[in-house]
Amino acid sequence: MSKITNTGLKKFNLFMGFLHFAQGLAMLILANDFTLPLKTYFVEFNPEINQLATNPETIYDLKVGPAVASFLFLSAIAHFLISLTPAIRNWYEKNLQKGTNLARWIEYSFSSSVMIVIIAMLTGIYDIIALMSIFFLNASMILFGWMMELHNQTTKKTNWTSFIFGCIAGAIPWIAIAVSLAFAGEGDYRAPDFVYYIFFSLFLFFNVFAVNMVLQYKKIGKWKDYLYGERMYIILSLVAKSLLAWQVFAGTLRPV
Repeated sequence: MSKITNTGLKKFNLFMGFLHFAQGLAMLILANDFTLPLKTYFVEFNPEINQLATNPETIYDLKVGPAVASFLFLSAIAHFLISLTPAIRNWYEKNLQKGTNLARWIEYSFSSSVMIVIIAMLTGIYDIIALMSIFFLNASMILFGWMMELHNQTTKKTNWTSFIFGCIAGAIPWIAIAVSLAFAGEGDYRAPDFVYYIFFSLFLFFNVFAVNMVLQYKKIGKWKDYLYGERMYIILSLVAKSLLAWQVFAGTLRPV
């Protein structure tokens, strides 16, 4: 592979922006009206049993098609801003020279958190408070990635504290989802097969992002060049988002 340059990354970001945008548009056009409920489980006094009891209530039916399109559009917008806006592109390139990409962490904190919430809802987690916690735990994991790069600009030896804390924060949503799947029932009452495929495939890809960071900081092979790692982040982002989008489409969003 030839040496990666800022000019090459600009073109690559633009191309990836179009790929994300096209898929997001396809989701809006092709997807059906399948919804998942957002619920509250507040307690209130139940006079029939004369004690406090949980009162499940659906507060909103989330259309899954637009929700899936949203994380694809978020990535598309980020790629277009980086490649087409001179001021943002200059900021992006200056950060790359310092061994960081703040634009990546900002975009991931939103797009990947939307992704994990959709995965959680597909396994039956509908409580809006639980989903908020999952969203912000995942966002915290991403922001620890930001801190990892920011902190290690001033260290002689790589400090892995932010990376370790990020892994801990990022593991909790997946544990919650795994527990939800484990107790999802059996036979006709179990979660559909595609939900299990989504869980295992996306869990794998989320972890590959961490592996990419390790390879960058260990400077192994082609990852000695920070821009190579940056290009890999972009590729992994496209693959993970595409994989989730089309698995959800195949499982629930196909027109009938």
